[in-house]
Order: sequence, then structure tokens, then C-alpha cells
Amino acid sequence: MISLAKFRNNRINGELQREISDILQNEIKDPGLGFVSIVHCEVSGDLRVAKVYYSVLGDEETVESSQEVMKKSAGFIRHEIATRLSIRYAPELVFVYDDSIQHGIKISQILQEEKAKQVKKDEEE
Repeated sequence: MISLAKFRNNRINGELQREISDILQNEIKDPGLGFVSIVHCEVSGDLRVAKVYYSVLGDEETVESSQEVMKKSAGFIRHEIATRLSIRYAPELVFVYDDSIQHGIKISQILQEEKAKQVKKDEEE
């Protein structure tokens, strides 16, 4: 049986993810912000701190500039969250870079290369 507190945290996680994505896409106009995707949000039990896992599409320079923009914009994003969501406290946002999407793309490319090698090897035989 799922507890009500866990259900509430899951609901708030989803709301935060959606709202932060919207804020990054529509409100922040900094040119240093690359294509950022919010992967997951995780709110602490007391709802005071939220870890925001994000991914950036692009090279290392784009990732670094996006990290700086998000760090500088954390206060603005927190303020926007406070006005958009009806929760008692707007959680402190901790942004955590998640490179799992890039890792998945790299693995997919390696598998495609190996498949092409195998097809070429089979054709030669």
C-alpha cells in the first residue's frame, strides 16, 4: 500500500518537472542556455529541497554554459515555482547534471557500428 506522503511527493515531483521545463523553455532568455531537458525531480521528505536532474543536448561547452545559466537562474526559477504551485514552501533547487541520454546515444552508435561490421563480414563470406 502506498502512503499518502509518498503519493504527494510523487505528484509534486511531476509538477516540479513540468513547471521547471516550462520556465526554462519560456521564461529564461539567456543565450548561454542550451537545449536542456529536465529528466527527473526528487523532492525531500520535508519538501524543503528538490534535486532537479537535467540533461543538455550538445558539446561540453554547451553543457558548461547551461550549467552556469541554471545556477544563476535558480532563485528566479524557485520564485516562479512558488507562484505557480500551491505548496507552503518553495523547495531549494539543486541542479544535478545527468548524462544518461548522451551515454545511451553513444552505446547506440557503438551497437550500430558493430552491426554494420557484422553485416559486412557476413557479405564477404
